Amino acid sequence: MVGEELRPEIVTDGLVWVVDPLDGTTNFLHDFPSYAVSIAAAVDGVLEAGVVLQVPRNEMYHACRGGGAWQGERRLSVSAIADPGFALVGTGFPFKDVTRLAEYQRQFARIAALTSGIRRPGSAALDLADVAAGRFDGFWELQLSAWDIAAGVLLIREAGGVVTDLQGRHVGIEHTGVAAGNPTIHAWLIDLLASED
Repeated sequence: MVGEELRPEIVTDGLVWVVDPLDGTTNFLHDFPSYAVSIAAAVDGVLEAGVVLQVPRNEMYHACRGGGAWQGERRLSVSAIADPGFALVGTGFPFKDVTRLAEYQRQFARIAALTSGIRRPGSAALDLADVAAGRFDGFWELQLSAWDIAAGVLLIREAGGVVTDLQGRHVGIEHTGVAAGNPTIHAWLIDLLASED
């Protein structure tokens, strides 16, 4: 079992449960209704199942590899928006380690200027679920933990989306930056972020 409050070291051998019992802790402490429980199961490093529970609204998102992504009984699909000018993009900004804040601010300014808006609700697990549900067309964050993203990564992939690190490499169970979205917006995000280097 891997998790911030459990065992923070990444394990990829055998059956591994990746658990975040409270994603969006600051929101929870301030009674801001965006926090979740996130649980994923992986076998030998391959994500097999994931669940994200949006606690305040009691909304359950779930996926299994090859079985699609769901919100309750509704099958999820990423958005079809291809023009960044119409895209709504989710994000998370650096708040504990602000050493990359200037880099993030440059990215934020460029993405904000080219999209219809950016949102930061404060729970990466829910942000990724929102990409899978088509509410966000894309998402990026400079650094996240495995337990923040594992279930959401599977949700997006099973909903027809793409999730990688910020360089476009496959994301598994790891601590990494993340870019996600429908295939077109994800590719646009990756190109835009790469042009910042």
